[in-house]
Amino acid sequence: MKRTLGIVSAIFLVLLIASPIFATGTTEKASKAVTVAFMPGVADPFYYTMERGIRAKAKELGVNLIVGDYPTAWGPAQQVPILEAMMAKGGIDVLLIAPTAVDALIAPLKKIYDSGVQIITVDTFLGDGDYTKTSNYSFPLAFIGTDNVLGGKQVAEHLAKLVGEKGKVFMENTNPGVSSVQGRLDGFKAGIAEYPNMTFVGTDYCMDVQQTAIDQVSAALQKNPDMVGIFGCNVFTAQGAYQAVVNAGLTGAVKVVTWDATESLIAALKAGQVDLILAQKPAQIGSLGVEWAVKYMTDKSVPPGKKVIPGFEFFTKDNVDDPDMQQWIYKK
Repeated sequence: MKRTLGIVSAIFLVLLIASPIFATGTTEKASKAVTVAFMPGVADPFYYTMERGIRAKAKELGVNLIVGDYPTAWGPAQQVPILEAMMAKGGIDVLLIAPTAVDALIAPLKKIYDSGVQIITVDTFLGDGDYTKTSNYSFPLAFIGTDNVLGGKQVAEHLAKLVGEKGKVFMENTNPGVSSVQGRLDGFKAGIAEYPNMTFVGTDYCMDVQQTAIDQVSAALQKNPDMVGIFGCNVFTAQGAYQAVVNAGLTGAVKVVTWDATESLIAALKAGQVDLILAQKPAQIGSLGVEWAVKYMTDKSVPPGKKVIPGFEFFTKDNVDDPDMQQWIYKK
């Protein structure tokens, strides 16, 4: 009897060790079979920093990673051919992509999804970003990115304080039809509207060309000589905005608030040419993208509401040298 019990116990122990329920490292082993591809929006420090976060998390979880070529300009015409060439190689389980348009990327991404590849949009989204409702763009697993409307509104609030809550302000924008910068515009306008003595005088689109941003902001300053503030809503617009103010000899008189904490914009803040920088968390966005990809491929779980929203930080002249803030500076 004792011998029989011993044999049964031994068999149970073998099954216990072999069982995937009790085996250690099962998530890690499962993740090693997952192949994730990353398709950035454009070649800039924001997406380079996001890639660093993606690579770090992929290494941690043992994920096979493919990174697409960086488009040299923003837009579907640049992004879609690179995307299609990358996907044509096959073997990809989950695609992390920053769609360069809310509508023009729906069809190509739906085709990829129908081929069996799961999709997570990062930084920018399709349609209105609500993937929980029935629509022709509800197929992505999730959107992971900044709350751009909230960020734009808070930038407006900071700018209002800088200018004494009165005067004319302008926004230099990038590309129409892109979810992220449209949200920043909507939030900024809503924020400025809360101050009765402030006026939003308009926006221009530079199509991510810094010299165009300089020219457009210069024209806006000439048209509104009493302007008190300018919002540059991404890397290229911000650099163009503050340079136009410098060229006009208005540094300090016209406050410049910006989005995206690149090393060059941090240097401009330290030099007094920029007054405020909103720093997104691109590395965290990328890391979360890989994490959710693995979660879905291992146990089919998705985030509640199919949306994950990391926060953001503000750099000012008072905190720009704080050790705790250095982690939010974008680096290639």
